Amino acid sequence: MRIPLDTLCVKTGVLCPRCQSIVRSGSVKEYEVDVMRELLDLEELPDFKFLKDMEYVRSVTSEGALVIILQDVKDNTPDPRSLNKLSWVLSEKLKTRARIITNTKDLKEVVKQLVFPARITSVNTIWLPDGTVEYVVRIPKFEMRNLPFKRREVIEDILTQITGNVVRIRAD
Repeated sequence: MRIPLDTLCVKTGVLCPRCQSIVRSGSVKEYEVDVMRELLDLEELPDFKFLKDMEYVRSVTSEGALVIILQDVKDNTPDPRSLNKLSWVLSEKLKTRARIITNTKDLKEVVKQLVFPARITSVNTIWLPDGTVEYVVRIPKFEMRNLPFKRREVIEDILTQITGNVVRIRAD
């Protein structure tokens, strides 16, 4: 697995001056070091060999929910069941609700991965007079109970952090 910090620093927990400066600058958060350590440990297991071909992009956290964004280096996307199993194992190890998604520029695809098993109806873009952009994700009412996190505000906050724009979830 490719990570932004040195593998030895992450595995030992003692950061070299270069890695410390990356953490201090804010491009990598403190909690992400623990996430990277767990991912490096898990890639040695036979069930998670696909992690060797992945690159760690970043993690986003909100109210006990953790979303880890990985990039596939060799363009063979791992099976969604494998990612689901990895999410479950990481949730156990990190003692928080974890979710793994693959990095993509398409907002609709990111939302689909994040809210699975719930389905989405549409993703609408709203251009505001001050020049900012907001997104509204529409989910059927009966699917709201299938959201992976209890409160939709958590998902809205995570999507806002990922996209950099305000994202709202509406039940149809």
